[in-house]
Amino acid sequence: MSDSNTTDFTNPSTFILLGIPGLESAHVWIAIPFCAMYAITILGNITILFIVKTEPSLHEPMYYFLCMLAVTDLVLSTSTLPTILSNFWFNSREIDFNACLTQLYFVHSFSVIESGILVAMAFDRYVAICHPLRHSTILNNPVVAKMGLAVVLQGAILALPFPVLARQWPYCRTNIIPYTHCEHMPVVKLACVDIRVSSYYGLFALFCSCGLYVIFIVISYTQILRAIFRLPTKDARLKTFGTCTSHLCVILTFYTPNLFSSLMTRFGLKIPLHLHILFANMYLLVPPMLNPIIYGVRIKQIRARLFQFVTLKGT
Repeated sequence: MSDSNTTDFTNPSTFILLGIPGLESAHVWIAIPFCAMYAITILGNITILFIVKTEPSLHEPMYYFLCMLAVTDLVLSTSTLPTILSNFWFNSREIDFNACLTQLYFVHSFSVIESGILVAMAFDRYVAICHPLRHSTILNNPVVAKMGLAVVLQGAILALPFPVLARQWPYCRTNIIPYTHCEHMPVVKLACVDIRVSSYYGLFALFCSCGLYVIFIVISYTQILRAIFRLPTKDARLKTFGTCTSHLCVILTFYTPNLFSSLMTRFGLKIPLHLHILFANMYLLVPPMLNPIIYGVRIKQIRARLFQFVTLKGT
């Protein structure tokens, strides 16, 4: 009788997610910080959405983009964390083939959307600092809505070939994925044909969603820094630059693990598999958790509104 792991099949009905190979005995304990981070993500981002919705003074482009970021973080983390926690706590490793492709689509599309939102926020900071008198006319509500729609459409379209290509490959080696969830490269690497088309498209999408967007962000902040250094006093320069620090922190927490994880997956850097997978999960766990904390701490209006809300609840 042939081993079920090597039985020939063109489209498997299910995939098996191993989680973190080599650390199976620690899955229950690893799931505890994962769950805590997910809970903080849900609470923090819903709090941001509630504060912006209920505070009229925050109905401005910067906070609209922040709400888009919060929604994207909620979807990105929710598309993967329940699967991971179910695997780690209840040993539920099977995932339907179509559900797997849907999950990898959500992961990649909302990663692109988040990247696009960070570019839109950089543009907002550029207009606010370099053209402050025209900010309300350049970034009015219709323009913000169109920018948000463009970012969503780009993410949806750019990620669409991932499941389309993954569906057409024959899988005749194994249906076991040594990963915590379904992502593009770990899935298509199971195919028994040449997958260079998928790999090359993945690099193209990575260049579009990270490379080009990082270039746009660098250009925006180059102009911002030039405007800041032209300010007459040191206090004015520090105060103006302080309005950008939260956005810069969010950019670093998102792009650093995202780029490193994508390059590790494609080029197989000599890193132990369990460390590779743990690090790859960081861009799904850490940015959605830290973003509301960073903005809650750094933005005075949100901090004040949150303090007021907590004080009223305590009385």
